[in-house]
Amino acid sequence: MNRRHFMQSSLSAAVAASFPATNGVAALLGPSATVSADIDAATGDGQEITLARASVQELADSLRGSLLLPGHAAYEDARHVINASIDRYPALIVQPKGVSDIRSAVDFARESQLLTAVKCGGHSHSGKSTCNGGMMIDLTTHRYVHVDPQRKIAQVAGGSLLGDMDHEAMSFGLVTTAGTVSHTGVGGLTLGGGFGRLARRFGLSMDNVRAYELVTADGKFRRASPDENPDLYWGLRGGGGNFGVVTNFEFALHEMNREVIGGTIGFPLSEARQVLNFYADYALEVPDEVGLEMVMFGSNPENSLIMLAVCYSGPHSEVEPILKRIRSTGTVIVDDVRAMDYVALQRSGDLSDPRGVGSYTKSGFLSELSPDFIDAVVNHFEARQGRNTVFATQHAGGAISRVAPDATAFPHRGINFIPLLIIDWPIDSDAHEHVAWLKETWRTFEPHLEGFYTNDLIDESQEEVDRNYMGNYGRLVALKNRYDPGNLFRLNANVRPTI
Repeated sequence: MNRRHFMQSSLSAAVAASFPATNGVAALLGPSATVSADIDAATGDGQEITLARASVQELADSLRGSLLLPGHAAYEDARHVINASIDRYPALIVQPKGVSDIRSAVDFARESQLLTAVKCGGHSHSGKSTCNGGMMIDLTTHRYVHVDPQRKIAQVAGGSLLGDMDHEAMSFGLVTTAGTVSHTGVGGLTLGGGFGRLARRFGLSMDNVRAYELVTADGKFRRASPDENPDLYWGLRGGGGNFGVVTNFEFALHEMNREVIGGTIGFPLSEARQVLNFYADYALEVPDEVGLEMVMFGSNPENSLIMLAVCYSGPHSEVEPILKRIRSTGTVIVDDVRAMDYVALQRSGDLSDPRGVGSYTKSGFLSELSPDFIDAVVNHFEARQGRNTVFATQHAGGAISRVAPDATAFPHRGINFIPLLIIDWPIDSDAHEHVAWLKETWRTFEPHLEGFYTNDLIDESQEEVDRNYMGNYGRLVALKNRYDPGNLFRLNANVRPTI
């Protein structure tokens, strides 16, 4: 859902700073270091264990990629994720160069019962892509995108970033749904659903996956498609990282004009109620070619506004009535909507260096923005000095809603809005006050919500996670029992095995 956007004005950059980005490819600075001693580590259920030096050295020697240990030149960069308030230390990090390395890492983790994290773009708000004392499988060295323009498909490695896919596909006039920050990992986004600027037109990212290749918890390499392991194919579309490490995605691509109409139209925050009332109705009326997101931004009472962010991918001759309606809803104080390159729009919310910023966020789903919900937002959103606060809604509906709730593991097909509340702060300040404000504010929103986006999992209880899978939960448990009965892959919106 809630991927980070917006234009390159100072206001837009401040908004983007509130939406986590990625710190780039973890550097592969050299071969694995010699393992000089036994290593203290942690199992998935939190037990302390010791990994024998010889077994860890054997793992290192088996890799074409690198095994990073604390003290290795690349370890410090690799262990970090986007949210700077997450500060964890894996016992070992594997940076694979191919499927064989991933299989070796999974086998070692399973046999050692290690707590296991899988990192692609590092955008997990709660830090699920890293861990203390376990193994991080860092896929930032497993990246490629190969486009077949005749067949309109893309082969995308599991560690690739959205910008890689957008760049390669769009060079052929082809596209598929991706998120709204180019350095988000394809794997994490797609396995949990995959909202984006084009989702109303082409469906969720996962709806466009024709086949997955993955290493399951038993170390076996499998392909999942409608014709091969169709049960696993179903579960991978919305079941997150519960079933293995995806090494390759095969995406269907769609023809689209590279030039879209994109940008933001901003109004004073004092007009938030009238803009929200307009947005609540108009977002349900627009054609599928319109992605219309709402953002309320505040860094202090004097520098706050509410914006509607547009991505229109239809015929340019038909866009003016849409823009006229949007502009007429209030006093326009920012307007940078223009014809622009789609790939540039996808990059417009990137944050180049988020390391000095901590953040916390909550998200949910809504079929409508009811008057009571709008009241809660207007009455409780707050701009204060010393932090950025953002309330946003991503636009759903359209093609997303034309898939049955049980056709994929993702059941939330009737939603039209994905609201989220974000706060960020300088990492050297006390996080407690900021997090406490967001939690208190979010509690006023929760009575109106209809579940949450598992890619934005923060601190939801296991009961809430189970319930969020709705009628698909039982089938997911059966798949977990089959493909990961030991719950090796538990750092996610976890489906717990029952055997």
